Amino acid sequence: MRVSGQGAEEVVRRIGGGEARDAAQRIATLTRRTPLLTSRGLSEACGGQVVLKAENLQRTGSFKLRGAGNRIARLTEPVGVVAGSAGNHGQSLAYAARARGIPCEVFMPREAPVAKVAAVQAFGGIVDLSADSVDDAVARAIERAQETGAAFVHPFDDPDVILGQATLGLELLDDVPDLDTVVVPVGGGGLISGIAGTIKEMRPRTRVIGVQASACAAFPESLAHGEPEAITPRGATIADGIAVKRPGEITLQLVERWVDEIVVVDEDETADAMVWLLERSKLVVEGGGAVGVAALLVGAISPSARGATCVVLSGGNVDAGLLAQVAQRHEAAAGRRLRLFTRISDRPGALAALLTAIAQSGGNVVHAAHVREAAALHVRETAVEITLETRGPEHGAQIVAELIAAGYEVQRLDAAWPAG
Repeated sequence: MRVSGQGAEEVVRRIGGGEARDAAQRIATLTRRTPLLTSRGLSEACGGQVVLKAENLQRTGSFKLRGAGNRIARLTEPVGVVAGSAGNHGQSLAYAARARGIPCEVFMPREAPVAKVAAVQAFGGIVDLSADSVDDAVARAIERAQETGAAFVHPFDDPDVILGQATLGLELLDDVPDLDTVVVPVGGGGLISGIAGTIKEMRPRTRVIGVQASACAAFPESLAHGEPEAITPRGATIADGIAVKRPGEITLQLVERWVDEIVVVDEDETADAMVWLLERSKLVVEGGGAVGVAALLVGAISPSARGATCVVLSGGNVDAGLLAQVAQRHEAAAGRRLRLFTRISDRPGALAALLTAIAQSGGNVVHAAHVREAAALHVRETAVEITLETRGPEHGAQIVAELIAAGYEVQRLDAAWPAG
């Protein structure tokens, strides 16, 4: 597909003319230069030099502030801004609008994460939660802009927004002298378009690879057909920040021109990457921001044999509850968290005896509950459901074996826990 259309041609021309540097100056006081972190663990696991661009540590917790800040800085007589967003774009636009002293309204899906809704409001944005999806939120925002005269700021399909995201590419070029591959999360395509355009202009041989979540991977099909096509999402996704059903008219053309490859990862792989970053790098990264690490960990992308592979961690705005669920799921899958069901005598001291037996086996009980209903019990019995931490699958199997040897009938409730 040939790059055509006024918007795509404008981005190509402006990046070629060095305007990403101008954008960097415009947003210098609004954004921060995020750190580049080495990752020995990821390098060893994947077999190459891997570094992490921690854009999850950007103000507002996402790269989106770059594009939103540049777009607002380019407004001549702003009466206000309006946008549709899953959360990160809305937060960034509200933050930038507050700095400019103009009102901001953000349309968000009904199922938008609570933390992201609260953040938009904390930055002074007015939130409307009437949309069914990100695409519906964008459509509603366009209508509101037409009604009020406010400037509509698209989350990705806008030349000024893309030029703002291109400033991240400049930082990579400045900070990674041997940059050979860049791995970028992809939703609507604004971030990867800006990064890829900047990098290909300066180092055309550097690989730029995009990663999408399998539940909402719109780019492969659209690239195959040569035009943006809406897909039906395959269920909910923890990568909500990149859950965009249809690529942009501009970004699809730029991705086709500049991006070398698009790969897809699934929900479990994304969740594992979130936990890996939390445990190994001490970084809180949302699902959409962790897909690049997921792609490396499962081998969907191989790091460069020569030079550095940089993974962009595009955002860190995740609800604490979801993060806890992901971590607990990982613990169960790794055999370090075990749920058991057993029966004990309904007499004083019986529960204490069970807990003592577990403690003597080295297990750490984190939750215990009597279950008197929905179980076939003798009148003098009670059931107990217990969640405990172990040192791993072998230790868990040892605890179960010792409980059985002590006379307890034990049933494992955690399907993710490996049989032993």
